[in-house]
Amino acid sequence: MRVIPPSELIINEDGSVFHLHIKPEHLADTVVLVGDPARVSMVAGYFDEGSVECDIQSREFHTITGKYKGKRITCVSHGIGTDNIDIVLTELDALANIDFSSRTEKPHKKSLTLVRIGTSGGLQPFCPVGSYVVARRSVGFDGLLNFYELPEGVIDLDFEREFCKHTGWSERLASPYVVSADEGLVSRVGEGMVMGVTISAPGFYGPQGRCVRIPLADPNLNEKIMSFDYNGEKITNFEMESSALAGLAKLLGHKAMTVCCIIAGRVDKSMNTNYKGSISGLIETVLERI
Repeated sequence: MRVIPPSELIINEDGSVFHLHIKPEHLADTVVLVGDPARVSMVAGYFDEGSVECDIQSREFHTITGKYKGKRITCVSHGIGTDNIDIVLTELDALANIDFSSRTEKPHKKSLTLVRIGTSGGLQPFCPVGSYVVARRSVGFDGLLNFYELPEGVIDLDFEREFCKHTGWSERLASPYVVSADEGLVSRVGEGMVMGVTISAPGFYGPQGRCVRIPLADPNLNEKIMSFDYNGEKITNFEMESSALAGLAKLLGHKAMTVCCIIAGRVDKSMNTNYKGSISGLIETVLERI
């Protein structure tokens, strides 16, 4: 049995995992993920009175575990980007499935339920500001998943090839990968919401087609993305994390999905910076259905 070296999985002196700074006993089987550390407190505001077990913050990673209507839930902030998702998913899995004393995999693996609540920019008229969009599929522009061994069936190569052909994908960019969220979780949590194909971009400005001062390598890329159609599926929104979450969860044996509140209309150039009410409604819905 492989013993994981200290340099591969860093465990702090207090027995907590390196970045998140939480211990195995702090983790519930059901996890809500959010980007903003302050939003963890917003989610925990719905927890049962007196049920909070831990409230730990390290860098951008804020964790609170408590109960919602009697169900134990952990809420963790992951910050921005798929690189942070790589850290959070790997460490959450380690907390669930690695024996920290022996540094070996546990014989019986635990499958976590992971739902990310995010904000996003809508790319279609049917995803207006204020709507909720489930990332039934995610297209990763970040390249992160390509660093891992990918068993057959994890990514959709046909979708990827058609997307690259349609957009004239540049060889200078990371090869996009297409991965699906857990269908059962999507059906349960996403009932009545827009089911979409979400792009996870490796940046907020240029990678999402925003031009402030630096000209874009392909000024027409967003138009190509919006017009892409794969067997009736269209790209619905931009965000920055869903592809890594769905992909790493599949590789590690967890159930995961992302649902986003649309706060920017990339079609009509609109923006809602006062979206607290919309995100609160989404949090309540997710907690009820998770």
